[in-house]
Amino acid sequence: MFDRLFGRAKAAENALPVIRNVTLGRTVMLDPLAWRRFGDMLKFPFDRDTLQIVAQGLVELTDGSFVHRFYTEDDIMFQAVSTDRAGQDVSDVTLFAPWDSAYPGSASERAPWIRRLSAPVFTAPGLPDYQRFWFGPDAPVQDPVTFWEDIHDDRDGVVDRRIFQKCMLFARDLDGADARELLLAIEQQSEAGEVSFEIMLGVALELGEFKA
Repeated sequence: MFDRLFGRAKAAENALPVIRNVTLGRTVMLDPLAWRRFGDMLKFPFDRDTLQIVAQGLVELTDGSFVHRFYTEDDIMFQAVSTDRAGQDVSDVTLFAPWDSAYPGSASERAPWIRRLSAPVFTAPGLPDYQRFWFGPDAPVQDPVTFWEDIHDDRDGVVDRRIFQKCMLFARDLDGADARELLLAIEQQSEAGEVSFEIMLGVALELGEFKA
């Protein structure tokens, strides 16, 4: 009785969302044609057909929507956006892979990075130009989106770590294809104050292009 009232009820309340059967501890199977069909047009640095999910993140945005993130050991990120915390109403699914990471040696290095996130075009060595996707490219300066991400390393429902992020999404159209490649630029800071700059490249996934 007391387990049910105090233990299981709490576990149910804190249960991790399951997004179309994807959750921490499961294997996600991908259809690699989702990106292989674009050939050399993509810079997307990923080419395998399974993801073993070892961590799960949750973001609640100010507009009431939720971002569900699922991570592998090598920091591949499977992301889904929904209008509800449980993830029953999914509107957007993307797959991101790391392109580059940097660790600022001083606080003075952070301002130039934020200026890059705020610009209408993102440039980086070895990459083509990407246009600002969130908010559109018209404004000469656009503040990055900011949020806390709660990350779970196991299924007990207790948040293991939180990361504060400033980020902007950029994209470029692929020639001759009705598709685009995404670039997510992030400044992230742990609760301990550790800061890193991240660039991730991504592609959108249709609901039929993955299963778990």
